[in-house]
Amino acid sequence: MSARRLMTAALALLSGTSWAIEPPWGKAESLGELRALEKTAVCTDGKGHYVVIAPEEKKGEQLFYGDAKTLVQVAPPPWGLNGKNFLEPRFFNKTANENFRGIDYRVYSEVEYDAEKKTCAVRCGTRTIPFSLVEPEKATALLKGAKLEPNPQKFVPYALLRDSAGNYYLVERGFAPEDEKRFQVHVGPKGSLKRQEMKDIVSDSEGQIFSTKKGELRLVVDRAIAPMWIEGGKKKMELRTVPITENLQMIYNELGVYSGARLGTPCDDQ
Repeated sequence: MSARRLMTAALALLSGTSWAIEPPWGKAESLGELRALEKTAVCTDGKGHYVVIAPEEKKGEQLFYGDAKTLVQVAPPPWGLNGKNFLEPRFFNKTANENFRGIDYRVYSEVEYDAEKKTCAVRCGTRTIPFSLVEPEKATALLKGAKLEPNPQKFVPYALLRDSAGNYYLVERGFAPEDEKRFQVHVGPKGSLKRQEMKDIVSDSEGQIFSTKKGELRLVVDRAIAPMWIEGGKKKMELRTVPITENLQMIYNELGVYSGARLGTPCDDQ
């Protein structure tokens, strides 16, 4: 896969994402904010964890997650999924559609909220955790008092490659829009990848070169030329591209780079 296609695939994981930190209920002062507050539901697992289902113009709902003091924005899903869905590659649902409107639904989980039946639950992969609705007065107090913070993710997978010895080369890019030109490179066998000290990044129409203290990772646009890892300017190893979207579960659960990381989803504490 070319460098350009790698970029397209990586960006597609978070396409349609809105990064507005201000919640729809704002300071609960204007008429519009008060109406948004009335339409916002809060659910809890009874263990100090809360899921907030708030109104959102494009998808109908948007999610926030946290405790009684701090809520973080859950990264919205791409176009084609509703606002109660969220990317959760750590929990795999093998029975789900692997090509739902072009999206692999097996790595998406959801908040199962029914306003009419007043029921709430969080599905993480194939596991469903019961939540209960918080009474309106307590929910309002929580929403007004909680501090809102951005999603805790700093980097997401951008490109993954593998050499003939079984070593993986994971390139990450910044999670937030303002950090999309920040990159990190991790190298090593599955379960023991190590972050490399970055020296320089070259990106142009011909491809990308990620220079680290240990070596250079070269991704080229021309598909006829294989990606390459070069150590000491001499030792060259051809690499095989491993598709990101088809291997999200392996990336998050087996490489070791994301072990213990919080993704800002309702499944973080499950």
